Amino acid sequence: MAIGVFGDAPDSGDIPSQAVEAVSALSRPLYWMFEMGQAALNPYRALADVGKLYYRNPVNPLTHTEFGKSVAAACEVFERATRRYGKPEWGISSTLVGATRVPVHIETVWERPFCRLLHFARSFEHAPRRPQPKLLIVAPMSGHYATLLRGTVETMLPNHDVYVTDWADAKLVPIAEGRFDLDDYIDYVISIFHFLGGGAHVMAVCQPAVPVLAAVARMEAEDDPHVPASMTLMGGPIDTRESPTAVNDVAHGRGLDWFRRNVITTVPFPHPGCMRQVYPGFLQLHGFVSMNLERHVQAHHDMFRHLVKGDGDSAEKHRAFYDEYLAVMDLSAEFYLQTIETVFIEHALPLGRMTHRGKPVDLAAIRRVALLTVEGENDDISGVGQTEAAQRLCVNLPEDKKAHYLQLGVGHYGVFNGSRFRSEIAPRIADFILSHNWDRKARGPAPAAATAASRPEPDAKPALKLVKPGATG
Repeated sequence: MAIGVFGDAPDSGDIPSQAVEAVSALSRPLYWMFEMGQAALNPYRALADVGKLYYRNPVNPLTHTEFGKSVAAACEVFERATRRYGKPEWGISSTLVGATRVPVHIETVWERPFCRLLHFARSFEHAPRRPQPKLLIVAPMSGHYATLLRGTVETMLPNHDVYVTDWADAKLVPIAEGRFDLDDYIDYVISIFHFLGGGAHVMAVCQPAVPVLAAVARMEAEDDPHVPASMTLMGGPIDTRESPTAVNDVAHGRGLDWFRRNVITTVPFPHPGCMRQVYPGFLQLHGFVSMNLERHVQAHHDMFRHLVKGDGDSAEKHRAFYDEYLAVMDLSAEFYLQTIETVFIEHALPLGRMTHRGKPVDLAAIRRVALLTVEGENDDISGVGQTEAAQRLCVNLPEDKKAHYLQLGVGHYGVFNGSRFRSEIAPRIADFILSHNWDRKARGPAPAAATAASRPEPDAKPALKLVKPGATG
C-alpha cells in the first residue's frame, strides 16, 4: 500500500512513544488551573461589558466626557485582554480575477480527525485564459489557526486554485481517535497530495516546511506519481543551526525532558478531547507574547488612547489583529515533542538522520519537484539561512529547478502576509509556480514504474532565476 494511505500505519499503541511517557505532577493540573482562572474572570468580564455599554450610551451625559470615555475604553481593553478567543472566520466571500469579481465558496473536500482540507472554490461564468495552477497551502500547526493565513490566501486566490490545511484543535479531538505525531503529519500531507493528484503546487508556511520537505522526499524515494510540481518553503526551520534564534536556543538549551515535564498537560472535562495530553495553546500564546512583551503592552495602551480620542479606524485595526493573534489552539503532545526533538534538538533532517515510519528521509531522492525558498531579513523565529538550507540539501535537484529569495525589511509574519508579501514576494511565487507548471494535457505525471534516468521531465517554462538578497528582479 502506498505511503500516506493510513491502512499501512501501525496502530497508535504499536508506535514507540518518544513523546509522552508521563506527565509530571507540576504540569498535569495546568489546564485545570487555567480553566479555573477563566471561570473566575467571567464575572469581571461581564461587569466590564456592562461598564462599557453604560459609558457609551448616548443618553448618558458622562458618555461625552473625558472620564466616561476613559472608563469605557478601560473596560473594553480589560475585557479583550482577558477573554478566550474562538476560532476566527475566514471572511473570504469573493476575489478579483482579472477585472471580474467572482464569488468564493469554502468547502471541505478531504477530512481526517486532525485536519480538514478546505477548497476555496471560485465560481466562474467564463474560465480565465491565464492558467490557474492548483495550489496547496500547508498552514502551520504551531498554536494559531489556519485563518492566520487569511492574507496569504486572499493574495494567491486571483490566479490559483487554492486549498488550505485546516488543522484541528487537539482539545476537540476525542482520545478515541488515537495519537497524532510528526509521522502522522507527514502521512496527512502525502495523502493530500494523492487526493489532489500529481502536478499540484505546495506552499509550506513556517513549521510545515520540514514535514512537507520530508513528505516530498519519501514520495520521490517511492517514485510516487502524485508528487507536486513545485514546493515553496517560507520561513521554515529546515536547519536550525543556521542563524539560531531565541526559539532555537530555548529548545536546544533546555532539552526534551524539560518540555515533557513543564509544558505538557492533560485536557480537562468537558472538552471533547478530555484526558488527551497536549501542549496547550495558552502556553504557546504566553511564549509568543513574552518574546515581544513591551510591544504588546504598548499596543494595548495605544488602543486605550485611540478609544478615548474616538479614533475608530485605529481601534478597529487593533481588534482585527488581536482577534486573530490571541486565538490559539492546542497541539497533541506527541507531535509537539517529536517536532522539538527532531527539528530543534537533533537537527535530524539536515544531518540525514530523520526517518518516517522507520524509513530514512533522503533529500537526495528529490529530483522532479522544483524548490523555492523564501526568507525574511528580520525573521526572529526562523533565522536567515534556516530555510535556504534546503537548497544545498537537495543535492540531486537540477539548478534550474531551484530558486531562493530573501525579502529585506520584513520579519517572520511579513514573509507570508502584509504589503511586502503582496507586492514583492507573492509575484515571485506565482512566477515560479507558472515556470514549473506541468502541461497536463500534453504530458501527465510520470508513471510510478519509471526510473529517474528514464522518466521524461514535465514541460515547463524557464525557471525563475536565483534572486540575490536585496534584488528586485
